[in-house]
Amino acid sequence: MQFNNSLMKIIVTIPSYNEEKTIGAVINKIHKIMKSNKYNYEILVVDDGSKDSTTKIAKNAGAVVYSHPKNYGLAETFRTEIEKSLELGADIIVHIDADLQYQPEEIPKLIREIQNGYELVLGSRFMGKIEHMPFINRIGNIAFSKAVSQIAETDISDAQTGFRAFTGNFARKVAIKSDHTYTQEQILRAVKNKFKVKEVPIYFAKRKDKSRLIRNPFSYALRAWINIIRIYRDYKPLRLFGIIGFLIFSIGVLLGFYMVYLHFTTGISGHIALLMLNVLILSIGFQLLTFALLADMFRS
Repeated sequence: MQFNNSLMKIIVTIPSYNEEKTIGAVINKIHKIMKSNKYNYEILVVDDGSKDSTTKIAKNAGAVVYSHPKNYGLAETFRTEIEKSLELGADIIVHIDADLQYQPEEIPKLIREIQNGYELVLGSRFMGKIEHMPFINRIGNIAFSKAVSQIAETDISDAQTGFRAFTGNFARKVAIKSDHTYTQEQILRAVKNKFKVKEVPIYFAKRKDKSRLIRNPFSYALRAWINIIRIYRDYKPLRLFGIIGFLIFSIGVLLGFYMVYLHFTTGISGHIALLMLNVLILSIGFQLLTFALLADMFRS
């Protein structure tokens, strides 16, 4: 698909939740860079139930604002962004955060790759420069990206990035269903449906204030690993449940050999509880292996 700057419609979307300190500056910077490149564009802010002046500031800065009646979370906000962008006639959708960690000046870098024929372009922090990222966040992002790369069989350096661009055609064909791993889901569905995906290096600045999304590093780490398990559950159930089932079944087999050893030496009299435990372990392992095969048949 060929794009012309003056003809294509670009919607720059910004999810926001209590971002009154930075939303105005982000919108003003986007206006400046889009106008200097003579793009036909609109800025869409999806306010996810903010209790501060985010909506008022965004409207005054010249953005189209759609507000959720309450806080639904990032995944639902992302779905709303896509829905409203398509209603506005988007040929290209650019998603950028409201906290000034991603640089609006780099938006044209993503748009150029869309014009070059890619349908999903990811701004990779790990290919570019990261001014600051807490250690636990860095490890979590790397783990996510490794998991997505293995499942997609494509090298992805930053599967968590909140700075991405994609075509309207792509948005219509790739529905986001997950409430937990929507950033990774979009990538996995893009690869599965044979869309062209590319990463470009970007600059990632230090957040000026404390993140409202990650208050406790330990809870972040726990959620990160739970979400990685969810990704494998949805896209590689045979690997996830197969490995777990095999390990449990192997324990049952080893315990069975021990029971056979007891039978030919001291006897199994008095070990009825151990025998019942062995049967239970073997049953659980076998059921998980069976479930892994069935889940692989019906995976999304």
